[in-house]
Amino acid sequence: MLKTSFGFKGCVTAPHQVASKAGVEVLEQGGTAIEAMVAAAATIAVVYPHMNSIGGDGFWIIKRQGEAPFCIEGCGQAAGLASKEWYQSRGHVDAIPARGGEAALTVPGTIGGWQKALGTINHKAPLPLSVLLKSAITYAENGIAVTASQANCTGDKLDGLKDVTGFSDVFLDDGKVHEAGDRLCQPALAKTLRYLAEQGLEAFYNGDVATEHDAFLKSHESPLRAEDFVKYAPKLTEPLRLKTSLGHFYNTQPPTQGMASLMILGLFDRLNVENSDSFEHLHGLIEATKQAFQIRNSELGDPLHMTRPAQDFLSDEFLEKLSTGIDIKTALPWPHPLKPGDTIWMGACDSEGTMVSFIQSVFWEFGSGLTCPATGVFFQNRGAGFSLAGGPNGLEPGKRPFHTLNPAFAELNDGRLMVYGTMGGDGQPQTQAALLTRYAAFGGDLQEAITAPRWLLGKTWGSGSTSLKIESNMSPAVIEALKTAGHAVELVDPLNEMMGHAGAIVLHDHGLIEGANDPRSDGLALIV
Repeated sequence: MLKTSFGFKGCVTAPHQVASKAGVEVLEQGGTAIEAMVAAAATIAVVYPHMNSIGGDGFWIIKRQGEAPFCIEGCGQAAGLASKEWYQSRGHVDAIPARGGEAALTVPGTIGGWQKALGTINHKAPLPLSVLLKSAITYAENGIAVTASQANCTGDKLDGLKDVTGFSDVFLDDGKVHEAGDRLCQPALAKTLRYLAEQGLEAFYNGDVATEHDAFLKSHESPLRAEDFVKYAPKLTEPLRLKTSLGHFYNTQPPTQGMASLMILGLFDRLNVENSDSFEHLHGLIEATKQAFQIRNSELGDPLHMTRPAQDFLSDEFLEKLSTGIDIKTALPWPHPLKPGDTIWMGACDSEGTMVSFIQSVFWEFGSGLTCPATGVFFQNRGAGFSLAGGPNGLEPGKRPFHTLNPAFAELNDGRLMVYGTMGGDGQPQTQAALLTRYAAFGGDLQEAITAPRWLLGKTWGSGSTSLKIESNMSPAVIEALKTAGHAVELVDPLNEMMGHAGAIVLHDHGLIEGANDPRSDGLALIV
């Protein structure tokens, strides 16, 4: 059983242990938490390809000692050709396809986000990209051991992916799914990463790789073109913020669902629950989730197209009014429309106290599946979540789609700083709330807060049902009480991967660092 890791010099936690190792190796060479995260992000894109890719998006929260936290939005915009009329002319009236070239309609933003994050380091000589990308290049070139998670995911989603251009050539073995432990080499991706290490990360958007992608995407029914890559720019933003009785909490602005994650905490704080993992704890968070998701689904999207700023929904007045919709004894009827999504969350902390909460995603498993044979890059299908019916997430050229991604950061009242998060679409806000309240509200151990039985309302990665899924090792009395309250409970196996791959790092005011990782993943929290 995993235990909380403790140390003083630094920590990296990731859902694959070699990504944690890549980040720690950078810290050991004197790198910052930001540089360690770039190394981990590049590596996990190689070793956990069903969850993320350099053809996807990424979001950061960065906190330096004595400074306010800030965010980086590494999310790409819709192609200039990607209009409602363009899709309708191709026979897509109700929805955008989820796989293939037409699903690849937004610029991959994560590499631009890496570059933006590295550009904020101004107090030391930066480590060269050849060092930061070394681990990723090595694993892509020499091969990774396919995880059971990847093998199972590939098998489950094979029907929708096997005929997509390039996917079989890279991720299947002569048309068959790799078994856990098989070697998977990605030489074209290694070549691309080596090129970026030599030419700079900006070459992904305006160099030979971008030229190659322009020709490939054009010939495989994607609306993305070279000019879309050139126009892309990551953004520095202020985080959303919330004050509760526990401290100050931060998350990312729209187009992410960070507001929903904070709203759940704000609503739960008003319920005055006293005991961890009690009926009141689970029911309170589940009902807060329902209230938050209804606001999220109707209001969030590209902030340029929203009716009001997301911060308004976190005001005391709004939360107080919304909390009156929570019945402390009875479940609100469900479901409402929910959001899918796949991703990875990682955290880092260095000896100077800089902390990073980072998330990287391709939306569905393997994204669009469209894989460029010359570069080894497969492209996200985040844009498939755009609506063709209008609204805050309605498709328009140049618009950014709604993201379930939301890395979290907390400043607790006693001085502890905490980065935390998870993968899992709609499960992200729910798991964040579970681990945060167990640790900060009820004084639990950090690792146990992640390992303990979890729950999930609605659809998420690996699940199509909208029930309240609960791991079967939860207290039988609590499960029965939830059923009695009207929750449509579905029991699943303990330590179930559908509950997400959570992680957390806590920095105490005297310098102690705690790190924890999810036994539901293939990761570790490694201390320097």
